[in-house]
Amino acid sequence: MARIRPEGPRNCSEPAPMAPDPHRVAVLALPGVPPFELGIPSRVFGSAEDVEGRRLYEVTVCTADGAAVLSDAGFTVQPAAGPEALAAADTVVIPPTHAMPELGTGGPLPPEVAAAVARIRPGTRLVSICSGSYVLAAAGLLDGRPATTHWNLAPEFRRAYPAVKVDEEVLFVDDGDVLTSAGVAAGVDLCLHLIRRDHGAATANRVARMCVVPPWRDGGQAQYIDRPVPDPTIADTTATRAWALAHLDEPLPLTRLAEHARMSLRSFTRRFRDEVGMTPVQWLTAQRLELAKQLLETTDLPIDLVAHRAGFGTANSLRAHMRATFGISPASYRRTFGTDDRVAALR
Repeated sequence: MARIRPEGPRNCSEPAPMAPDPHRVAVLALPGVPPFELGIPSRVFGSAEDVEGRRLYEVTVCTADGAAVLSDAGFTVQPAAGPEALAAADTVVIPPTHAMPELGTGGPLPPEVAAAVARIRPGTRLVSICSGSYVLAAAGLLDGRPATTHWNLAPEFRRAYPAVKVDEEVLFVDDGDVLTSAGVAAGVDLCLHLIRRDHGAATANRVARMCVVPPWRDGGQAQYIDRPVPDPTIADTTATRAWALAHLDEPLPLTRLAEHARMSLRSFTRRFRDEVGMTPVQWLTAQRLELAKQLLETTDLPIDLVAHRAGFGTANSLRAHMRATFGISPASYRRTFGTDDRVAALR
């Protein structure tokens, strides 16, 4: 579960702090790296700016020895740096590799990769995309931790690294200082999640718009695992979900949703889960929390009114849901993320 560390209130008599240096992100390109996944951190983090237009992240692509590596697309990747970038990073991202089959059987990391990973400072945030989790696991960095990887690799991963608590049913796992994601697009979701965790929902939403991707997919949402595809000739729940988003401030019991979709309660619940990967109640709660965060960031509405508009009814209900999901109260969330993002959103 993501935990947001709120800052204490600022003394207005103190001078405003200088703009912090960008958060340093090092992306470790290994032999056999897929170009798409390699480019995700640079594209997503590189699009994040503060209200003054300053970049919030500095992204550097590096390799274990500073030399070029061959991607799985057949062309070479020339890095900007060698392993020294890992030692200086605040966050290290490891995309997948298709050129280290020994990791699939629990084998050791190649010496140069092990030496590079060993240069990462304690406390550095570690992130993997897809089978990049094998690198973290082989280095012993996932032992005893929850993690995910591509659903198709999960049985092999579980056999190779039995000390890791694998959950192949989710898009990504946030275990605080170590985060892992499933395949391809889940890497985009995880990077947006980190921006949201670091700078709030409004900043992450702006980045998503720049990248033309959905602004938010919950980490607990199911991966698109190989299961029977819902029959396209049967009515789906898309229109009802869109309608529900416009009526989040109203009571939305399952019976009302099923009636809007013109389905029986049982058919609607089953169809919804097939399409979205979670129950209607879970989805509604997630959407209401997202709306509440946006209102806390971009408005000065009292918290009880935020709770009402987001469909939680009372401030106590909103407070309980935010503490259970994010480990933070609405007031602390607003103090942490509200000021700068509210200015940007109201421009």
